[in-house]
Amino acid sequence: MRTAVTTTPDPPLLLVAHGTRDPAGPVVVESIAAAVAERANISVHVAYVDVIGPTVADALRALDGPVVALPAFLASGYHVRTDLPAQIAAAGRTRDVVVSPPLGPDPELARAMLDRLTESGWRPGQNVLVSAAGSSDERALGDVRTAARQLGRLCGQRVLPSFVTTAQPLTEDVCANGNVAFIAPNLLAPGLFHRRLTELPARAVAEPIGAHSRVLDLIVRRYRAGAPRRRSTDARSSEATAPARGDGRRFGDERQEHRKLARQRGMLR
Repeated sequence: MRTAVTTTPDPPLLLVAHGTRDPAGPVVVESIAAAVAERANISVHVAYVDVIGPTVADALRALDGPVVALPAFLASGYHVRTDLPAQIAAAGRTRDVVVSPPLGPDPELARAMLDRLTESGWRPGQNVLVSAAGSSDERALGDVRTAARQLGRLCGQRVLPSFVTTAQPLTEDVCANGNVAFIAPNLLAPGLFHRRLTELPARAVAEPIGAHSRVLDLIVRRYRAGAPRRRSTDARSSEATAPARGDGRRFGDERQEHRKLARQRGMLR
């Protein structure tokens, strides 16, 4: 006879962003985290891979596993593919932390960028230039080109990708001839890169994507894909059936699903 039923709680979400010294950046990231927590009724925490804290290790020390870590990046560059996994490994949490694919590129982000463009005054027929942070990682540059194509399909025109720094073409070089009407930042939050864009000779620079409803929905979907399913068990037998703390076997299956998704999006080869 069953005397009680227990339900495995949803694991916390760790939203991992780049980090910036601009105080407006963390405000946006925190607002995204708070909105996702309310939307999905889950515990959401924030960490940064660079510049500011809390670090990934700091955040994980305060969280029992399992944890779903979601890279709040719009391209799969060094921080996503190397830095974040290394920080999780250094914290000794490779067995109970599931890392989801990064936010971008994704058609939902392109739709959010289009909304930001429209808010800045853009109308169909006016030219658009996408600008991203830049990277020395060719895979990340490919993701930016994908984002530009996705936005271009929505705008009804070919949209050129450009970069604030590191990669070619540089946004400032493209804008030098004075022919760029609108810049669409492929940026999640404000910071140094967005400020630099506002100084360029373009008619208008859209706001970063920020806490757009499509971003929130995308984060929830990424989380649900990575989170282990909630289980109901007989309290008398739960000790025998529940996996031991830190057992990573179930989450290895989730990682395989993420790798399949990444291949479909062209992020892994």
